[in-house]
Amino acid sequence: MTSPTRLEAGDTAPDFALPTDAGNTLSLKELRGRKVVLYAYPAAMTPGCTTQACDFRDSLASLQAAGYEVIGISPDSPEKLAKFRDRDAITFPLVADTDKAVLLAYGAYGEKQSYGRTITGVIRSTFVIDEEGRIERALYNVKAKGHVAKLRRDLGLD
Repeated sequence: MTSPTRLEAGDTAPDFALPTDAGNTLSLKELRGRKVVLYAYPAAMTPGCTTQACDFRDSLASLQAAGYEVIGISPDSPEKLAKFRDRDAITFPLVADTDKAVLLAYGAYGEKQSYGRTITGVIRSTFVIDEEGRIERALYNVKAKGHVAKLRRDLGLD
């Protein structure tokens, strides 16, 4: 597998309709008219992913006050996402992309470096999507720790 095609500012955000941690289906289309922060993470209930999810949870009120909806996406099952939500009091939707089709469409699944080895997996990424469904920012290989604070600064929220 080669590196995925990456999205850039101005690209149309690939639409999706995926199962959530709450047993519903969430589609990007239903969020038209609102700004969306979609972040891709490798696995629920792992240390880095927990840090990142809790940072988004703790920043959710200010992100929402600025008009942003936050959605987390991973290849985990809806059942595992529900456990993650309950364990860490996650207050925004988590969507399950078990076949990784949406992660691939966003360029957030493919070859990456891990401890000096090339592996295939989820590339920790964040996408800011505007009200018309276009990519405003596509950030790849972000760090779990400190990323939300940097994103908030970049969006002019701090």
